Amino acid sequence: MIEDINNLLPQTQCGQCSFKGCRPYAQAMAEGRADINQCPPGGDEGIAALAALLGVPPKPLNPAFGEHKPKQVAFIIEQDCIGCVKCIAACPVDAILGAAKFMHTVLAAECTGCELCVAPCPVDCIVMQPVAADAHSLDKRGQAALAKRRYEARQLRKAQEEAEKAERARLKKAALLKVKAV
Repeated sequence: MIEDINNLLPQTQCGQCSFKGCRPYAQAMAEGRADINQCPPGGDEGIAALAALLGVPPKPLNPAFGEHKPKQVAFIIEQDCIGCVKCIAACPVDAILGAAKFMHTVLAAECTGCELCVAPCPVDCIVMQPVAADAHSLDKRGQAALAKRRYEARQLRKAQEEAEKAERARLKKAALLKVKAV
């Protein structure tokens, strides 16, 4: 059931629902800890789909979680970008390209419009721009599936980086213990 619910969510991974991503929100709904009307990016259409799946009546979006907005994407005003990489770290779907001390740019076709990159930017060079209805060739389900794959790939990469970091720390500690023993 969790996967069925998750597949109906827009996969913006924005956290507006008060959960750290779409899957935790789906799990909370499946467990009865969250209501169907907490996802502003999903809007009325998403609420209706969740209601149909779960066999409950639809209800309006709970304004405590925000308001539904038309699709938008992040845009970096490149001449103002200082290359701090804070936006890259914040993007849940790796839709921002750049490197430390170099200008960054957003892959608009990959951006979910979550707005998570806006707040960490120290120079306010990230703005949200509306997307034309026909700007992407994928439908909403296709866009959500792509965003889900990108999010899962990022999560896997981050877990691998953490495991590698822990292994390096373990090896360093073992080497230090070996030196102390000598």
